[in-house]
Amino acid sequence: MDINNFITEIIDKDLEEGIYGELVNTRFPPEPNGYLHIGHAKSIILNFGIAQKYQGSCNLRFDDTNPTKESIDYVNSIIEDVEWLGFKCKNNVLYASDYFDKMYEYAIILINKNLAYVDDQSIDEIKKNRGDYNNPGIESPYRNRKIEENLKLFNGMKDGLYQDGVKVLRAKIDMNAKNINLRDPILYRILHATHHRTKNNWCIYPMYDWAHGIEDSIENITHSICTLEFEDHRALYDWFLDKLNVHHPKQIEFSKLDMTYTIFSKRNLLKLVEKKLVDGWDDPRMPTISGLRRRGYTANALHKFILSLGVAKREAISDFNHLEHYLREDLNLIASRVMCVLNPIKLIIENYPENKVEFLDAENNPENKHDGSRKIPFSKELYIEREDFIEDPPKKFFRLSIGKEVRLKHAYYIKCTDFVKNNDGKIIEIKCTYDPLTKGGWSNDGRKVKGTIHWVSSKHAIEGEVRLYDRLFNKENPMEHPKGENFTSNINPNSIQTIRGAKLEPYLKKINFNQKLQFLRIGYFVFDKNANKEKLIFNQTTALRSNWGKNTP
Repeated sequence: MDINNFITEIIDKDLEEGIYGELVNTRFPPEPNGYLHIGHAKSIILNFGIAQKYQGSCNLRFDDTNPTKESIDYVNSIIEDVEWLGFKCKNNVLYASDYFDKMYEYAIILINKNLAYVDDQSIDEIKKNRGDYNNPGIESPYRNRKIEENLKLFNGMKDGLYQDGVKVLRAKIDMNAKNINLRDPILYRILHATHHRTKNNWCIYPMYDWAHGIEDSIENITHSICTLEFEDHRALYDWFLDKLNVHHPKQIEFSKLDMTYTIFSKRNLLKLVEKKLVDGWDDPRMPTISGLRRRGYTANALHKFILSLGVAKREAISDFNHLEHYLREDLNLIASRVMCVLNPIKLIIENYPENKVEFLDAENNPENKHDGSRKIPFSKELYIEREDFIEDPPKKFFRLSIGKEVRLKHAYYIKCTDFVKNNDGKIIEIKCTYDPLTKGGWSNDGRKVKGTIHWVSSKHAIEGEVRLYDRLFNKENPMEHPKGENFTSNINPNSIQTIRGAKLEPYLKKINFNQKLQFLRIGYFVFDKNANKEKLIFNQTTALRSNWGKNTP
């Protein structure tokens, strides 16, 4: 899969000029404080893809510098997501915490160069005194401490002599800088918390801006590719590396992925999980990679979607319809066709022998002949969809009604002769006759029918739970909400419909639980992670056609 964009043009020029030698090394550096989402998939595919294009390497490196929000569970989920997208990393995983000792040494170097100092101001005071775009910052009263004093205090911070929030280490840059990020940023804060890897070895932790440039340098990264939100931070990235006089990668920014009817903030996604508004991080309605995987999305579809968007400097919002277009393309080629009746009503074929059972041939996938075929049991009593029969049909209704003939998929032509209602006036049974000369769904006399419906033999049907999904939010921008409310007020109350007692062909008892499925005339489905042979559970991946109200590309 080739990748060409403005970033590769920059890299080509760097290679031509020999700035970084002949190798291209990139990295994907997530913080393990939540599960990855589609936006991260763009960065993963771009960083690993560029490394592959130039036969270089891409490091999966965890930015584990905040022990209060991070966990090994998040680490493991991220590794699984990256490998599911097709990139091998399990045996070559790196961590910011691998470099805590080196970061501390570099901080000492800055202090000795009089380029860093210990500040006793509170975080709120520091924030207030940074100023804004219209006003310069105010220098800390501790800014001109002697080097020896700063060294002593910083060592005391490391040794646990001070409580959280009492002191920080700041870079000494320029409190009048137009770029606010250069107004003496914090390098270290005190945080007495147990780290998932280093345990209680440290009680001071580096800030992201300080840490990630050093990590890139240590790992000999050539091109530090990140989203546009870090463009204003590039000057700080460059300042640190220049002052330390170490290997200096080139930071390049690109536009992040944003999508309609979706949120990507891990903080807000965590709220959905904690408030139990969804079934965990991998709920099939979530935009997380694990949620998409549980719903039945394919890595190939995500690759095609993301590469179709291109890479640019300009922010843009993508439509979920665009992603589903590539998903349907992919699933159409690999999904096994099966029959499932969601809202069953019994159909009796009156002229079919009472105890006869036929096993009819059905192709597993007409798009791939190598997938072979299966046998489907056929008998006198069937289940069909309730909506496939109307007592008094409108014009252009091509399914069952009195006197109308339809094709049963893979089976015969049938004609409706009568129906039965219960005492409440609800239709509970449909009566038909069949034409035995139309086996396979074709007539010898050349007559044609317009309607084809799916079915399941009632004697052989198995039951399952089917979950139908709609978008999680009702608003195109879920963060737009009435005053006094939050984004959760935009949750779609009909985002999931659970159907119990759906009737399915028995073939689904034998099939591999990893297999992608197409329920004929309904949509694409996949077995849920909690499904087993005793309890079949299916998640809808997507409908056969767009149900988002917009045209596919």
